[in-house]
Amino acid sequence: MVSKRALRGTEPLGHVRPPGPALCPLCGRLLEPGASVDEHHLVPRSQGGKAKAPIHRICHRKIHATFSERELATQYSNWQALQTHPEIADFVRWVANKPPAFYANSRRPARRR
Repeated sequence: MVSKRALRGTEPLGHVRPPGPALCPLCGRLLEPGASVDEHHLVPRSQGGKAKAPIHRICHRKIHATFSERELATQYSNWQALQTHPEIADFVRWVANKPPAFYANSRRPARRR
């Protein structure tokens, strides 16, 4: 019997990894393994979410600087909803020409909505 610890990080049975390089689901830029990649839960864990996806660290920071966990769970729990929000759409246009490893701190708002 294989332990759960040994299975961590492995793909589920029947999962087929798409061919080609991995792209950030928010901005569409190439994801380079390493320091510039985080994992984002579309529905935050505190709100019961489990599924996660690799995403640029700068994109991840922007999402969490813009939305509360409740907003992410109720209104922005898919990539299309995130991309159509005006502040995120402006960010995606801005970051589009940056290299994949680019990172700059996103400022958190003084008061959450």
